[in-house]
Parts: sequence; structure tokens; C-alpha cells
Amino acid sequence: MTAATASPVIGPGPMAGRNLGRRRRTDRIMRALLGLAAVLAVVPLLIVLVFVLTQGLAALNLDLLTQLPVPPGQSGGGVAPAVVGTLIMVSLGTLMGTPIAVLAAIYIREYAGGRGASVIRFMIDVLAGVPTIAVGLFAYGLIVVPMSGFSGFAGAIALAIIIVPIVARITDEMLGLVPVSVREAAYALGVPPWKAIVRVVIPASAAGIITGVLLGVARIAGETAPLIFTALGNRTVTTSLDQPMDALPLRIWVYATGPYKSWHDQAWAASLLLVLLVLLFSVLTRFVLARRSRHRR
Repeated sequence: MTAATASPVIGPGPMAGRNLGRRRRTDRIMRALLGLAAVLAVVPLLIVLVFVLTQGLAALNLDLLTQLPVPPGQSGGGVAPAVVGTLIMVSLGTLMGTPIAVLAAIYIREYAGGRGASVIRFMIDVLAGVPTIAVGLFAYGLIVVPMSGFSGFAGAIALAIIIVPIVARITDEMLGLVPVSVREAAYALGVPPWKAIVRVVIPASAAGIITGVLLGVARIAGETAPLIFTALGNRTVTTSLDQPMDALPLRIWVYATGPYKSWHDQAWAASLLLVLLVLLFSVLTRFVLARRSRHRR
């Protein structure tokens, strides 16, 4: 065959070029929309952080962390009882609620059947949607009334109830992301199902589970309504769980609704302190997870 009779190379026609250009424009538009959505999701957080920082930084000092609240109308003082109470009740609520949530998620994902798992997930979703003030009323009737008094323990119980559905649903999803082949490989080596869950499945999803716990901690750390009906508040530092206990959200609510400017300033400072505590806990947890991941490699 000569060069004159050879078949010509057919390139992309005008229609293919127009389609390619349209796809590229669509891709650029969708990328721009996704970037805009990401910005809109982050901007409110930045605005809140900047606003709390600018309003509360001036009143944030060592006295705020170490001093007791002063009588109404006087300047100075601090929120030391609220800091101690927040750490105690949030820690206790997390310690009580997290194991229940994780075990429930393991049962849903690993043992419950399809219909049973769907029913339990639905009930957990309903619990997550229950107003926290209703949870506070439930803890009031369950603990405060029989004990004939408000207490930090009742507040911790209310916070534990709130954190359970959050951690349970996230843990359930994280366990579902572990490939079935990982479980089957453990079974093929003769590992019992419970040991495969403990030694293989949970470590593989540990980062996601801890992230869920962090989200739960951030949620309960800022709850006010349940603590009004359970912990009530206290102007002195106490570590007794059978006594009324103060918390940062309670103190913020009291000061923010009060008539004194010094209270308003301390409310902003306490809000900033609460945000910093949650941020510090998140950073420390991420640091521990990163070190653990490097050691496992």
C-alpha cells in the first residue's frame, strides 16, 4: 500500500471538542461550588472563634482560674468552681457513657441482625434527637428527687445520656468502614470473633472512634439546661459528687443574664476558656493518636 492510498488518521471531530470543553467547564464550576461550600462551612466557626477571642481575651487571667465568684455587684473574682466542676462532670459523664456507646455499636455492627440493627439504630437516633432539657428533667426525676438534693453525680448522669447516642452512631459507622476481608482473615487464622473485634476491628477504627468521643465531649461540655436541673451550681469549689456542683456553662449563663458589666466580661472569658479546654483536649488526643500510629508502623 502506498502513502497515497493509506487510510488517513481521523482525529477528534468538532462535536468531541465541544463535549470536552463543556465537561471541563462543568468540572471547573463544580470545583468552585465545592470550594465555596467548604468556605461557608468554615467561616461561621472562624467568626465565632474570633468573636469569643476578642470579647473574652481581656478578662482572661489567672484570677479567673483560681478565684471564687464574688458577691453580686463587686468586681474581680473568678470561676474556679466552674472549671473544677466542668472537668469532673464531663470526665465522669464520658467515662460512663463511652463504654456503653462503644459496646452498643459493636453489638449493632457485629452481632445484631439486619432488622434488629435497624431498630436499635433508629432508637439511638431518636435518643440523639431528644432535647437535652428533657434529659435533664429525666435525670432530675431519676436521681435528684430520690436523693433529695442536686448533685454533680446527677449532672454527670445527664451528660452520659447525652453522649451515648453520639459516640454510638459514629462508632457504628467507623466499624462499618473496616473491610469484611479483614475480619475473614482473622477468622481464617482461627481467631475467635470476640478476639478479632478486640484485636483487629477496634484498633483499625480507633481513630474514628476517638474522633466520635471528642465530638461527644465537645457537645456535653457546653450543655447548660441538663445541669440546671441536676447540678444546679455552686459558688465554692467542691469535688463531692453528692453536692451541688458548678460548671462553666452554668456560670456563663448566670453571668451573661446578670445586670453587671463585670459579670458579662467574665462570661465572655469563661466562654473562651471553655473553647480552649475543648481545643486543648482535641489537640492532645490527636497527638497521642499520631504517636501511636508511628509506633505501629
